[in-house]
Order: sequence, then structure tokens, then C-alpha cells
Amino acid sequence: MPSTTEITVQQLSRLVGLPGAPVIVDVRLDEDYDADPRPLPASHRRNFKTVSTWAADLAGSQVAVVCQKGQKLSQGVAAWLRHQGVAAESLEGGFEAWRDAGGLLVHAAKIPSRDEKGRTVWVTRARPKVDRIACPWLIRRFVDPHAVFLFVEAAEVPAVADRFQAVPFDIDNVFWSHRGERCTFDTMIEEFGLESQALDRLATIVRAADTARLDLVPQAAGFLAASLGLSRMFRDDLEQLEAGMLLYDAFFRWCRDATEETHNWPGGAKPT
Repeated sequence: MPSTTEITVQQLSRLVGLPGAPVIVDVRLDEDYDADPRPLPASHRRNFKTVSTWAADLAGSQVAVVCQKGQKLSQGVAAWLRHQGVAAESLEGGFEAWRDAGGLLVHAAKIPSRDEKGRTVWVTRARPKVDRIACPWLIRRFVDPHAVFLFVEAAEVPAVADRFQAVPFDIDNVFWSHRGERCTFDTMIEEFGLESQALDRLATIVRAADTARLDLVPQAAGFLAASLGLSRMFRDDLEQLEAGMLLYDAFFRWCRDATEETHNWPGGAKPT
């Protein structure tokens, strides 16, 4: 009989990257984490010993708890969270089962330092179109759900990065930027180690739209039109980002699940 307090690797992998994905809490021991310091996407490390002090932070969230093997630590933490009224499950088989199944893992060394509230802070040019929406979407869905994005005048990006300890992206002469014919979105997928057929397919669409190479894939022209339309709809860059998240969510789901699906008006079918 399936467990009512565990989530399987397959179930969790279908949720990762989606707006309704559970909060993933990593409670591995330090020695286990140090042996393979690659967290699950968008996960948070927490100390299992202090669960009673941070359980309230997760009120109202759906939570998946991960330890090394899916045994006492994750099951105990999930049970404590449920005691606190949090909908929590432990990952069946833990980190080892996720890793062995080829689940996405993030290169932790590439995740920037976090601020006093545990958030990564990024800065880029104002008036985003494609890449500067794509990268925040990727970060929030797969790296840091609470990441902060600052949009400023292009000339001020380096100074704002310095004064506010923010990570600059999608400008010249910084680490997180275009490389050759590949755009910043490609760079982030590569550097964070997010090896995924769906993300690679989405990256091709983003690259085609962002670099005016609309011949690369048939979806590029429509994607660019939608992106430019969003940029005209919103004066506030953060409002545009929030609206753009839905666009990228939809394209990610298409890239993952719907590339073979077609649609036609029933009356348009040719007579036999």
C-alpha cells in the first residue's frame, strides 16, 4: 500500500520547476552534504535538530523533506512539521534515490552568497524583454524561489552590484552573461548543472528569440511576440516579471509534456 507520508522520486520530479512545486527542505547531515554538495532544485538546507524553531516558517506550504536515505531524519522532520500543521512528506529513498534516478541537482558552488534573509540578490538592466525574464524564471523555479531582482539603468548595474552586494547578470564583462552565440539563460543552465531535455528545448527557444535567430525553431517568433507584448503592457519591470513567469511556466510545460500534441477544429478535418 502506498505511503501516505512519503512522496516518490517520480512524483517529486514531475513537480520540480512548476509554480505549485512543494518547498523542498534538505536536512542531510553535514558530512553527507559535504560528500555531495548538490542540492535538489530550489531546496533549502535546514538543521533537523532545530525543526521546532523553524517549522512555523513553512505554515501554509506543501513541503517535501529530504535526508540522505529517506529514513529517520526526513521522516522525523516531516512528522514534526505535520504536528505543527504543515502539509509535509518525506522523499522516499532520500537524496540517494533522487541522485541514482538522475534527478536534477544544482551545482551549489555556483549559487551566490545569500543576504541576511537567506535570499540571493541579482541586478540587471531595466526594461527586460527575453533573457532578463528567462533568467529570473530559471533562478526562482530551480535555484532560489525567494531570489531578489533589481532592475536599474544599464550604466548603473556595476555600481549597484557593488553597493548592494548583488550579482550582475546579462550585461557585458560579467560571469553571468552571453557566451558566443549562447545567451545568459544558456549560461545559467550550464553553470548550475541543470541538465534537462525540457530546459534545453526551452533554451533554444529563448536563444532564438533573444538573438534574432527566429529560424532556429518555429516557436521563436511567437515567443518573441509574446515577450515584446508583455514589455509594452507593464511600466513596472517587477510587474512584468511576475506576468512573464506564467509565460515561461507555460512554455516549460509545453517543452516537457506537450511537444507531440496537436490541435485542430473538428470541423476542419478533411473528409474521408
